[in-house]
Amino acid sequence: MSGAAAPVRQEDGGSPPGRATAREWAGLAVLVLPMLMLSTDLTVLFFALPTLSADLDADAAESLWIVHVYGFLIAGCLVTMGRLGDRIGPRRLLLLGSTAFAALSVVAAFATSPAMLIVVRALLGIAGATLMPSLFSLLRTMFQDDGQRRMAIAIMFSAFSVGGAIGPLIGGLLLEVFWWGSVFLINVPPMLLLLFAGPRLLPESGERARVRLDVASVALSVAGMLALVYGLQELAAGQETGTGSVWPDLAIAAIGVGVLGVFVRRQRELRDPLFDLALLADRRVAAALVTLLLVGIGMVGTFYLFTQYLQWSGGLSPLAAGLWTLPYIVVNIAGALLAPMLAARSRPAVIVAYGLVVTVAGAVLVALVAVADAALPVVAAAASVIGLGQGMAMALISDLIITSAPEGRTGSVAAVQEVGGELGTALGVAAGGAIGTIVYRATLSGAMPSEVPEQDAETARASVHAGVDTAEGLAVHGPALHDAVREAVANGLRVYAGVGALLVVAGLVLVTVFLVARADGSARRA
Repeated sequence: MSGAAAPVRQEDGGSPPGRATAREWAGLAVLVLPMLMLSTDLTVLFFALPTLSADLDADAAESLWIVHVYGFLIAGCLVTMGRLGDRIGPRRLLLLGSTAFAALSVVAAFATSPAMLIVVRALLGIAGATLMPSLFSLLRTMFQDDGQRRMAIAIMFSAFSVGGAIGPLIGGLLLEVFWWGSVFLINVPPMLLLLFAGPRLLPESGERARVRLDVASVALSVAGMLALVYGLQELAAGQETGTGSVWPDLAIAAIGVGVLGVFVRRQRELRDPLFDLALLADRRVAAALVTLLLVGIGMVGTFYLFTQYLQWSGGLSPLAAGLWTLPYIVVNIAGALLAPMLAARSRPAVIVAYGLVVTVAGAVLVALVAVADAALPVVAAAASVIGLGQGMAMALISDLIITSAPEGRTGSVAAVQEVGGELGTALGVAAGGAIGTIVYRATLSGAMPSEVPEQDAETARASVHAGVDTAEGLAVHGPALHDAVREAVANGLRVYAGVGALLVVAGLVLVTVFLVARADGSARRA
């Protein structure tokens, strides 16, 4: 019988699984540390980058690579590290990865050139890729009780959200007192605490996958993911700034898709594949993964354009815009923590469906209220409705995916879940940037003040940055052009919020058909 094994709900003898003790909850507190550091490192350079670039004399291309190479390597190495965790044990991989992460953070803090920092950030990404699959594998082992495990996963998701949200704020605060290297050194104390407490509090998985890693599959997996994510992010950056041609970036992304296709074909042929495609044979798991991807594309893109709206339409500084996103983050965390409690009273699939309904409602609200002159609290409240629904749905979808695999393959399926999240993020930013720019240009062309010289009008239509700069450079007609730019930015957000709502509706249909309705049918047949 093909397909992933169903999660074990009872131990031998029919008794319910043992509930976690204080030791497991203390272990969860330890596991939160690498999750915080992993997500913080994705955003901590946002405010530190100008100072860092000036001190290292980094040009624009080098600065972009310093920021993004970390995320590229995490995405590229997830599948490999998930399988490695299945082979050597998630606790061992977590401790090895954390040791490397702490050591490399020290090296990054004292980098003497842009090239050196880019290389170290790439190595940090590889070390970071060991953490996520290991964390979720350990949660599967530590929390056998369904309700406790769902709460543990919700806490872990919340830690990731908190880390990403406070990263820019931490970076800005540290630069007020210390030099730029301090944004890397903050990783060291939590990792040292993990290395001290982890062997005492964290169990090792009893079941191992005794197979070798196929080197060709590793190369194909890493190369395909790197090309795909890089092409998508560069496509989004080019659309946002109005620079360069889209075709080279589309070609790179297409090459990534082709390489991943070769990777999949090779996995079908291998006796011991790097990733066992049978794990995806369960339609419920496949539906959950596709839903994860659809929600990521729709809502990450919407959130990305929301941050652009706060700055370009709302006129806020990056720091002030970051503070206006905090309500979304707080409500997202609340939704994630609320979901396990609701799942104790109803089936998790039903709560996922409710969460997606709330997400769609939030996206529709954003599409209705996000005009250029809207009160920021109103727009932030509408975006927070998205955060609530997304938090409710995603934590429980993650639990379903992770518990679908045999214990010896948990790292692999957790890695695929994270790959889905990374692709959803990259595609969301790329699609949001592209559609937002298309709508911006179309709206601005129709609303361009007739008094603006044609050359300035053409420049303003190129990108949001160019539109704002052009408006600021026109003494007489600048205010009218600036108002038109603000409305064009708002239109981009509203249109993509509508697109995002449709994508989440597609995910809701999948959840209803394959998770809710099929479970109801199985219960009736029983």
